[in-house]
Amino acid sequence: MTRSRVRAFLCAVVVAMVPAPAILAPPHALVVALSATLAVAVALTRLPYRRIGLATAATVVVLVSFAVTFAYQGRHQFAGLWLPVEMGALLLLFGRVVRRLPGRRAAVIGTALGIATAVALPLRLTLRMPRPTADASVIACLLSFIAVAAVAAVALYLRSLDDRRVRAVADARRAQRLETARDLHDFVAHEVTGIVLEAQAAQLGELDPHEARELAARVEEAGLRALASMDHMVSALRDPDERAAEEPPPTRVYGLADLPDLVGRFSATGRIPARLDMPGDLALPVAPEIGSTAYAVVLEALTNVRRHASSATRVVVAVAPVDGAADGPALRVSVTDDGGTCPTGLAGDDRHGGGTGLIGLAERVKALGGALHAGRQAAGWQVGAVLPVPQSARSRAGR
Repeated sequence: MTRSRVRAFLCAVVVAMVPAPAILAPPHALVVALSATLAVAVALTRLPYRRIGLATAATVVVLVSFAVTFAYQGRHQFAGLWLPVEMGALLLLFGRVVRRLPGRRAAVIGTALGIATAVALPLRLTLRMPRPTADASVIACLLSFIAVAAVAAVALYLRSLDDRRVRAVADARRAQRLETARDLHDFVAHEVTGIVLEAQAAQLGELDPHEARELAARVEEAGLRALASMDHMVSALRDPDERAAEEPPPTRVYGLADLPDLVGRFSATGRIPARLDMPGDLALPVAPEIGSTAYAVVLEALTNVRRHASSATRVVVAVAPVDGAADGPALRVSVTDDGGTCPTGLAGDDRHGGGTGLIGLAERVKALGGALHAGRQAAGWQVGAVLPVPQSARSRAGR
């Protein structure tokens, strides 16, 4: 048996032993026995258990304990028999609540548990004695309060240690990310300095075609290395426990009408020809947020082609409606390159180590109910997205 199973077996034996004396007791003793059994079971169970959290379980225990205190009308001997067991379980549960739960819930549920332990349980016994006195009740409540205060002090101390440990880990992660970012910044500065020096040297005299091609290749390699370093730097600065922050919207919202100009600029400023396959008049109405997202997909994909597949010989940008989608009309956008060859190894087949552009883009597409994919397509690479068209846009087109 594993340690967890041994622990579960021992806890089950302890819980089963708590109500055992009720077999020889009158029926009304079963009330306090069940209250103590519930408290012990919750105190010994690792929470959350399935869908039951610590706050819910502790709240149920407190309510049952108060209900038994007010409803029990039996003899005080049976209340005293299970009182130490239930008090110990409530103290253990009280310590877990104070240490583990968030501030407001810990204060509310912890206060209720403290009152049940320091006041309700002692009064359940002292008020049912043959000759109840105020002195006995006060002394019993005072002793219980001392136990509650001691448990609260220990739990708060452990909570402070946990908080300090969490802060120390967060500070260590932040310092490590900043140190990595500083190193990468130095590397980027080195590469950019090399690019500047190459450009300055080219201005000192005339270069023959062979020297110009070599200079352009060196500048390209340095630029690609700098871009890769900046990708790593952005990844290092991002908090892994948080979602990618949404970028602020641009001043101008670009859409499908801007794609011809985007593809034209890409072909004019590089060696890779690009072609746009898009109907002149889309029959499918496209909302502004869908159009801007489609533009962002094409922009990010073309940027990655230039960085990771600079030796590609052809890029095709396709935009077309999808009428047979299961969830209704949709817009399909894809950017496909033929890969080409890259002898330097700087921008060849490895496209998995990029930055956070595709990650943020995938979250943006998913928020609109679409899907983004990126992967191999024949000899090259394809980035595509399927964006659903809302019903409101179709109704506006019908009107």
